[in-house]
Amino acid sequence: MTSAVTAARSLQPRIRAAANEAEQQRRMSSGLAHDLAEAGLFRMLVPRSIGGLELDVRAILEAIEAVAEADASAGWCVMIGSTTGLLAAYLPTDLSRDIYGDPMMITGGVVAPMGKAILANDTYSVTGRWRWTSGGQNCGWLGGGAVIIEDGQMRMLPNGMPDHRMMIFPAAEAELIDTWHTAGLCGTGSLDMQVKGLRVPRARSVSLLVDKPVEEGALYAFPAFGLLALGIAAVTSGNARGAAAEFMALAANKKTAAGGKTLAQRAPVQVTFAQAEAALRGARALLFEEVEAAWAGAQQGGAVSMAQRAALRLAATHMARTAATYVRTLHDEAGGAAVFLENTLQRRLRDAQTMTAHIMVAPATWELTGRVLLGQPTDASTL
Repeated sequence: MTSAVTAARSLQPRIRAAANEAEQQRRMSSGLAHDLAEAGLFRMLVPRSIGGLELDVRAILEAIEAVAEADASAGWCVMIGSTTGLLAAYLPTDLSRDIYGDPMMITGGVVAPMGKAILANDTYSVTGRWRWTSGGQNCGWLGGGAVIIEDGQMRMLPNGMPDHRMMIFPAAEAELIDTWHTAGLCGTGSLDMQVKGLRVPRARSVSLLVDKPVEEGALYAFPAFGLLALGIAAVTSGNARGAAAEFMALAANKKTAAGGKTLAQRAPVQVTFAQAEAALRGARALLFEEVEAAWAGAQQGGAVSMAQRAALRLAATHMARTAATYVRTLHDEAGGAAVFLENTLQRRLRDAQTMTAHIMVAPATWELTGRVLLGQPTDASTL
């Protein structure tokens, strides 16, 4: 077990204690963000060459999972903050050190190209508004995806997609707009982010579609979008494990109005719980099986193949959606007790369902991975 996983588990009581406040304030507190940063949980993908942890993928996922087991919103913020650290492996070393040299630095952002960037004199003029800036209130640097405009036209890639890059800038240069009123993941503070005519040096931009990492470690042979999907899967898995603990505590004590057996003593509940557990454990086993297979290849210096990339995404999507079904099943079995806000199973359900909306694990990924499995021509740029 790595120190990051140990640290995440040791922080679980602290995270649980902060969960209600995060839900009410609709953001992670600066105090908890500080504690998570101090534990190194935002530096798991940052290269060792600039002071990061550069962990193996399984350890990263287990640490995120442990945070989410205590609270899914906290797990989501750690997932976004840590995976954004991957940008450090793509930037020139001097710029990477400027941003990530501070061991307490937290970064965040949105990959989706919701902005526009006009290039002139080696500098981009960036304008855009991005949704889903999770944990942005605690970040020192942010990034936003932007399509590249040249001569008044969108620059296109050979595959016919618009060329877009992550523009990286100090958080103080962006406006955060409070739009985060949602059913699930309330504590993530996923506000809108906006910039207008912001000047960003060309060197401080990254394309996850065409750029190659500057760093050569096995971690950076993994596909960037695949790592994001795996991180989401880890949050869903942790949330489901947290829901399991809460359900088991309830089932051990709850009886019907007429008294008699507890939920845990009732045969139908036992059958349903066992079947749900089998599905969840199977999804998690598949996730880590594919991670280990891809990691073995990456350690040998080779790129992760298209087949492996598709398998990683397949496993991530299966994990996310199986976990949502699992939590919904436990919520149903808990009965009327689960609808009250004092019972955290209702939050687990809202969080689980909200996570399945992310594009990296949305239903469309079944089609994407299915094309690869069936040997059909596939644009794998976002796998």
